[in-house]
Amino acid sequence: MSSAKKAKIGVLGASGYTGAELVRLLLCHPQAEIKLLTADRRAGKTMADVFAQFAPFALPTLTSVEDADWSALALDVAFCALPHGTTQTVIKELLARAPRSKVVDLSADFRLADPASYARWYGHAHAAPELQKEAVYGLTEIYREKIKNARLVANPGCYTTAAELPLIPLLKAKAIDPDEIVVDAKSGMTGAGRAARDDMVFAEVSEGFHAYGVGHHRHMAELDQEFSRAAGREVVVSFTPHLAPMNRGILATIYVRGPKATPQDLHAVLAKAYAPEPFVHVLPFGATPQTRHVRGSNMTFIGVAADRIPGRAIIVSALDNLTKGASGQAVQNMNVMLGLPETTGLEQVALFP
Repeated sequence: MSSAKKAKIGVLGASGYTGAELVRLLLCHPQAEIKLLTADRRAGKTMADVFAQFAPFALPTLTSVEDADWSALALDVAFCALPHGTTQTVIKELLARAPRSKVVDLSADFRLADPASYARWYGHAHAAPELQKEAVYGLTEIYREKIKNARLVANPGCYTTAAELPLIPLLKAKAIDPDEIVVDAKSGMTGAGRAARDDMVFAEVSEGFHAYGVGHHRHMAELDQEFSRAAGREVVVSFTPHLAPMNRGILATIYVRGPKATPQDLHAVLAKAYAPEPFVHVLPFGATPQTRHVRGSNMTFIGVAADRIPGRAIIVSALDNLTKGASGQAVQNMNVMLGLPETTGLEQVALFP
């Protein structure tokens, strides 16, 4: 698009954490103009009523999705940060009325290429299978060329981004055993959303740490799909998520076996794969990242260390679940879709301390 023309942007589900993060990033994006903000339960309120940090900025009043006139708005890009299931019907109507609009969906609704797999993991049939066929998985560093021409991009999950970025290059290079992958990941509280729940109040989660979705978490389907694509054969991964008493961040500790490759070889593969990438940084061999190193940035830090068990390596990756794990990657995908420099609006350095 022309550098003089700003893209007209809508954020659907602006009252959630990922919606607020999108607004934060888009306000600093020189080529974006926010034209629509939806939040059904907060319709009629200002964004500042919901998130006080936006008080100084002139933003559209929150409205319901049902009241959005897609034809008249003619959005260049709509970011969809709605619950899974709801998203399918909303995007279906949006693209029927405004077929030239582009959509970046932050829900899980279009991540799984096989509708049968979606039904199995999410408990209901897919409501827009015709759109699923054209959806492009939005792991930018891996699918950049397909994203360039996409109308609908399925933004990956935060856990999956943290695991896929370090493992996909290794699987493609056949440097690790696809049957020997263990992903142990931890997320900050914002990964659970903003809805009020008894198990998410301060007294329930502070001073504690626990696993959830043990043995059957929906992200497993996403990981299996992408790892199988990379390996060229079926891969079933061992993955366990944990909830940590912090606001932001994903830390994934990944255990792999390289039958013929040393841990140093694995590090070399990743360092070469990501050397030109602006948002993935591979640390020196033996160094490992911390979530505070990437807080508020669109970066993923990856470290590789040797296990004391011969043939095994330990990979640690860290990202901000709201930025590179959700809204930052969504804006990165928007930049690619619009032909803008990929780093536009995303060059903020991590906030520390």
